[in-house]
Amino acid sequence: MTRDISRRSMLKSTAAVGAASALPMMPLVAEAGDEILVGGLHDLSGFIDFAGIPMNQIMLMAIEEVNASGGLLGRKVKGVVYDPQSNMSMYSQFATQLALKDKASVVLGGITSASRETIRPIFHRYKTLYFYNTLYEGGVCDRNEISLGTTPAQTVEKLVPYTMGMWGKKVYTIAADYNYGQITAAWVKRYVEQNGGEVVSTDFFPLDVTNFGPTISKIQSAKPDMVMHVLVGTGHLGFLNQWSAAGMKNKIPMASTTFGAAGADIEIIKPEAANGVITSYGYYPSIDTPENNAWVAQVKKRYPEKTPFLTELSAFTWDAIMIWADAVRTAGSLDRMKLIEVMESGKTYTMPSGKCTIDPKTHHAVRDVYIADLQDKKFIIKEKFSQVQPADTQMVCDLEKNPNSNKHYEISLN
Repeated sequence: MTRDISRRSMLKSTAAVGAASALPMMPLVAEAGDEILVGGLHDLSGFIDFAGIPMNQIMLMAIEEVNASGGLLGRKVKGVVYDPQSNMSMYSQFATQLALKDKASVVLGGITSASRETIRPIFHRYKTLYFYNTLYEGGVCDRNEISLGTTPAQTVEKLVPYTMGMWGKKVYTIAADYNYGQITAAWVKRYVEQNGGEVVSTDFFPLDVTNFGPTISKIQSAKPDMVMHVLVGTGHLGFLNQWSAAGMKNKIPMASTTFGAAGADIEIIKPEAANGVITSYGYYPSIDTPENNAWVAQVKKRYPEKTPFLTELSAFTWDAIMIWADAVRTAGSLDRMKLIEVMESGKTYTMPSGKCTIDPKTHHAVRDVYIADLQDKKFIIKEKFSQVQPADTQMVCDLEKNPNSNKHYEISLN
């Protein structure tokens, strides 16, 4: 059985691990007996722990669910959890540990693209099945990886025409100055132009930026019909709060590809600064289906005092465990290639997020996608798009023709 660990105990445990690479690397949930091991590699401390902690909570809860249903192949499943502390060197160390020493059957982890590209080649090299469950810029082509998070072709492609139809065709984009922000901003420009619009300016900002005053003045002068927000980290709340304080919130509307993606920002920001922001993701807790309503209630019951943020990241972490467990049962084996072949077979899974199928050409999810309007810290779903393809990654990846591919392609939009 897995056990829940408080954040305080996590930090105490990982402090010793992070002190020096020469020290033994001990998992936060230890290996025992003949159990099937599932690796968890999420930031439980560091600058992005607000995303990693809920993902870890849901992973452990999903493992408990598998065990409550009898386990797999007559064995219990156990989580082996490490905290890389948002440090790429520790990500590399722990990935190697999970693959070679712990011999995990599967690993879930990585949040940023940098962390994914640090650990993905390690799992590919050592043939350890890997699930990446975070929305990202697209382009990974690796048969050993299952990517359940959405890509711009699934969400931004829907968000742009929807918001342009409401607000107009002149768009001003503000984006984080790193891989995700740069690539997503390029997709925004492409989709705006495809829908007869114009991006009047695209401004990029470091992740630690705090002063948006000059940018707000530029936007006021440009007089766009809408702002497309592609910021992450501290930039999220800094911009939205300053935008509201400048009296702009009710003058120029805003859509975002990132706001609310990890949940913490919605809890922190005041409603008057964020109401009306339109987003598009593959999951919202307000999805009104029997599967999602039951799952939300289950999460609240399991974690009554501090319920995890229920977002695409945490929901797709649940999906990963359930899809992997189904593959083990179907294959009757833990053999990596047999599991991959099951997941490539075209089976459709009904999840809290909706329908999900693994695209055999890209190993990305074909899934339901939604558009929602934030009102008083709750997302009100406005539209649903069924079984949306990861068309961007399909432009560069065909694992049926090139099964040995092991690359993150930069998708050319020229």
